[in-house]
Amino acid sequence: MISRRKEAGFTLVEIAIVLVIIGLLLGGVLKGQEMIENAKIKNLRSDFEGVSAAFYAYQDRYKVIPGDDSRAATRGWTDAAAGNGNGVLPNNNAFFNGGAGTNESSLLWQHLRYASLISGDPANPNGRVNPMHSFSGKIGVTGLDTNRYGGGMSGLATCASLVPGKAASSIDATLDDGMPNRGSIRANAATNINTEAATTAATGYDESLTYTLCKRM
Repeated sequence: MISRRKEAGFTLVEIAIVLVIIGLLLGGVLKGQEMIENAKIKNLRSDFEGVSAAFYAYQDRYKVIPGDDSRAATRGWTDAAAGNGNGVLPNNNAFFNGGAGTNESSLLWQHLRYASLISGDPANPNGRVNPMHSFSGKIGVTGLDTNRYGGGMSGLATCASLVPGKAASSIDATLDDGMPNRGSIRANAATNINTEAATTAATGYDESLTYTLCKRM
């Protein structure tokens, strides 16, 4: 007698259960990624506000602006370099190039760190290094140049490099008017994903690009 064995297989119910589980797992992963992204955006928004608060706290305490402080070397701060005391910060494109140089946009970070208004070791040269934000770009402070970063604004701005388009759009919409070429937040599009201090004025946000995002103080 020839015996026949039943072929093992999945029922439609079992397949449906597996698909539901896979869907739940994928949904959880995507939700987790969204939560991480939102946390990074929130952190960068806080960085903009925090830098402004530290800047004006220094100005209120010492009656000069950080970076430009001509008496910084006389305050008992080891390795601190003084600014020229002319009451302004430079508007060149060196505000992301923090290090051992004497550019006032770099000295600003050292002065703020010595005053314990931001975290980090103030000793030279590390004290002059730009802080990094949650999207792995740099934070800088510059005098506004209407031809490059200001877009018609005047005064001072806190800028962040390499900000993804989605994050830039969200921050602009939350803190300003959502338009990169007007209001108190302006954006320049980077032609290369690794370009810092981008100089091409943006007219809209593109999620495939990164931006130099500047917020007026």
